[in-house]
Amino acid sequence: MNAVFFDLDGTLIDSRADLAATVNFTRAALGLAPIPQEEAVSYVGNGARRLLERAIPELEGRFDEVQPLFLEQYRAHMLDATTLYPGVRSTLAELHDRGWLMGLSTNKPNFATHAILEHFGLARYFGAAVVAGGDCDELKPSPKPLRQAASLMRGHRISSHDWMVGDNWTDMEAGTNAGMRTAFCTFGFGVLKESRYTVKINRMDELLRQCKAEE
Repeated sequence: MNAVFFDLDGTLIDSRADLAATVNFTRAALGLAPIPQEEAVSYVGNGARRLLERAIPELEGRFDEVQPLFLEQYRAHMLDATTLYPGVRSTLAELHDRGWLMGLSTNKPNFATHAILEHFGLARYFGAAVVAGGDCDELKPSPKPLRQAASLMRGHRISSHDWMVGDNWTDMEAGTNAGMRTAFCTFGFGVLKESRYTVKINRMDELLRQCKAEE
């Protein structure tokens, strides 16, 4: 049985406004001026620590002091403006009906990942196969989180027929490193850098045609 693994931010959800607002709340608490939303979200994808280090370079070693403030604010406001991208819900439902196994691998903190999946009613599609920031001792682009998610899918073993779907270079590298096909989401807000991908999709439901070829 084949499987498809998804990223979260910039892939299933458009979380730009809430992430940028939390970054600027944290900057304001430190007496710093806000930064543009586009700049703030360009730092997303490598985990909370890297986001704060890049969005607030003035931290200068104060990460452990500031991180709780950032996470507390995000916990309270992570669903203020966050939405699903078009075609996400119908795509997951159809893949489920067609018998595909589905997993989620994100560098986003565990508490936020599960709360967002539950809020949008998506948790049922992934079951236990959710690996978020803090669940694995490595983050993407390491393939280890994907392998961990696969192990939670009825013992699924990753194959070259599986897919990793995401909007960031970390997703493409993780999928490639794990030996699977990759689908780059052009509608997200990640950064591709020099990473390669198997296909690019402009809407989530375009993935269905790609998966059909593997059935």
